[in-house]
Amino acid sequence: MTWVNMSPLVKTYTLEEFWELPEPPDHSKIELIAGVLYMTPPPEKPHGKVVSRINRLLSDHLTKTADQGTIYLPRHGISITPNTWLEPDLSYISAETEAQSTSRYHTTADLVVEAISPGSAIYDRNTKADTYAVLGVKELWLVDEFEGLIEVRVLRGDSYQSQVLEREDRLSSTVLAGLSFKVRDVFED
Repeated sequence: MTWVNMSPLVKTYTLEEFWELPEPPDHSKIELIAGVLYMTPPPEKPHGKVVSRINRLLSDHLTKTADQGTIYLPRHGISITPNTWLEPDLSYISAETEAQSTSRYHTTADLVVEAISPGSAIYDRNTKADTYAVLGVKELWLVDEFEGLIEVRVLRGDSYQSQVLEREDRLSSTVLAGLSFKVRDVFED
């Protein structure tokens, strides 16, 4: 991926300036990519349910397999200084990746999950997903909470190969060996 040159009129921020910004009054999420601020509206109830179900599926798998990796939920971010901060809806960082981490913040993840809602779809599928590829995130799940689809992107070289799965399809992770479930399990109680 190549970074797009921005207009000189676009204000860019360092990570230090980003930390000084006030919390938006509507609690929108603010992220920083290559110095540019991106704001998405606060998630609605379907978003939270989808993320909770995936958290449960992953937690059960980690417990069953005695995997020593960690699942992180929002406000835990991935950062590359001096000017990028992303907050995935959910991320998994293996014990091996964790052991290699020497910075104050995580700089990558093994698996990232983004629940796609109408207010964030273009950003999540393009700008944010491209940034995850640059950061070396091995597997990305784009979960479309309204269409009931999961797009699984697996990093090959420096770009993602993508597969869209429907409710009756089975998702099998390349990062978490043995993790496999029906897509509908993410969308149904």
